[in-house]
Amino acid sequence: MNVRRRLIPTAALASATVLGLTALTACSTTSAADDKDGKLDVVASFYPMQYLAEQIGGGHVSVTSLTEPGQEPHDLDVSVQQRGQLEESDVALYLKGLQPAVDDAIDESGIKTKVDAASLTSMEKHGNEVGGHAEEHEEEGHEGHDHGHSHEGADPHIWLDPVKYAEVAEGVGKALEKADPDNAATYEKNTAKLVKKLGGLDKSFKNGLKDTDSKVFITTHAAFGYLAERYGLTEEAISGLDPEAEPSGKRVKDLQKMAKADGVTTVFYETLVSDKTAQTLAKDTGLKTDVLDPIEGITDDSKGTDYIQVMQSNLKALQKALGAK
Repeated sequence: MNVRRRLIPTAALASATVLGLTALTACSTTSAADDKDGKLDVVASFYPMQYLAEQIGGGHVSVTSLTEPGQEPHDLDVSVQQRGQLEESDVALYLKGLQPAVDDAIDESGIKTKVDAASLTSMEKHGNEVGGHAEEHEEEGHEGHDHGHSHEGADPHIWLDPVKYAEVAEGVGKALEKADPDNAATYEKNTAKLVKKLGGLDKSFKNGLKDTDSKVFITTHAAFGYLAERYGLTEEAISGLDPEAEPSGKRVKDLQKMAKADGVTTVFYETLVSDKTAQTLAKDTGLKTDVLDPIEGITDDSKGTDYIQVMQSNLKALQKALGAK
């Protein structure tokens, strides 16, 4: 017995741009790292952007995140103090469409180099849950994402695909080289090192999820569409628009049938939002619960201290839930 897949369809919305050309506003050819500490001041919108800046910039950059550890990034309001910080910075690194308040603040700032990660790789639509009913969102103009993101209807969770994240890393490296030419060689070297590390992570996911009992997993909301597509899996989201929303009775019944048909064992929840929805569904369906972290922030509850470690933890969780050989 098999059930109709609901969240596999995707539609490419944009091709990867020439790295750095459309993602940043060009600054002068002289080094921007000329303030009192001699470092390039980088403001990152949230953790995945912060991680890239720190890994690529190394000791030549001073990185500040607008989103505090443990703060749900989608709900961020940019304070007057943070707006002032933006004005004083050399580089802003963000993901347009994920945090509307950040988009507005960066657009209104006079910062020289604005790096939009969304324009450094291709963006896609992924299926979504609306009102507790599964729908397919292809090329019909629907908002195929959660949290009200608005990058032409695209799913913004590109950092959860190591391949796409590596493409973004390359673009960020080019941007830092242009903003701070005096240290361009270091940025280029660090970028290559990070891209290699992400390539290794991609290989681990490919090998680790190649042979599994099931290819379907359930999450509280649709954050893992890119990851699922990359590694031949199917994500089923309980409530795409709001990870804390209660699933409808019909949705619970649909998921019960699907779980039995596809050998699903686990309902995944996140670290930065309540696990109430996942626990409710698990209880109603007799399934286990576990964490699948969208890595929007690192906290004491995270299973790892950085992006790579948490992604490795995600891989182990998926292998266990899907019955990897």
